Amino acid sequence: MRILGIDPGLKLTGYGVIDYQLFRPKLIDGGVIRLSPKATIADRLVELESELESLLIEHRPEICAVEQLYAHYAHPRTAIMMGHARGVIILAARKRGIQIEQFPANRIKQAVTGHGHAGKEQVQRAIQSQWKLPAPPEPPDVADALAVALCCGLELARQNVMERPKRIAKEA
Repeated sequence: MRILGIDPGLKLTGYGVIDYQLFRPKLIDGGVIRLSPKATIADRLVELESELESLLIEHRPEICAVEQLYAHYAHPRTAIMMGHARGVIILAARKRGIQIEQFPANRIKQAVTGHGHAGKEQVQRAIQSQWKLPAPPEPPDVADALAVALCCGLELARQNVMERPKRIAKEA
C-alpha cells in the first residue's frame, strides 16, 4: 500500500511517500514544497495544488494521510492558514480518487516516538532511526510528513490484523 503523508503549510508543505506492507515500511521519497512567500494566499494555494498534482502523478499513492486540525490553537490565524492548505490537499487527492486518512497530532507522535507530546527533534530522530538515515530529515516538515504516513500505515495494519479473526470466524 503506497501512502503519501503530508504536513500542510502555506510556506512549506512537507511530504513523505512510503510503501507499507505487513509492518515493514519502505521509504520511497520525502521533501518539501516551498511556496512563494511573497505571493498572495490564493496564489500559494494554486501553487500548492499544482505541486501536489505532480507528486500524485509521480508516486500514485493509494492513500493520502494528513494531520487533523485540533480545536485549541495558541495562534488561531495559523490554524486557519493550515486549514486552507489541508482543503487543497484533500481536494487534490479526492479528485484523483485517493483515500483520505486523518490523524490527530498526538496520535502521530505517539505512533512514531511512543510519546504523544514529543517535540519536533524527537520526531526527526525517530524517523531517522526508522529508516537508518545518516541524519535527521531537514527541514522538520519532512519528518512530520513521514511520521503522518508511518502512523497511517501502522493504524491500517493494526485494523487489518484486528479484523482478520472476525473474517476467519465468518468464513468458518
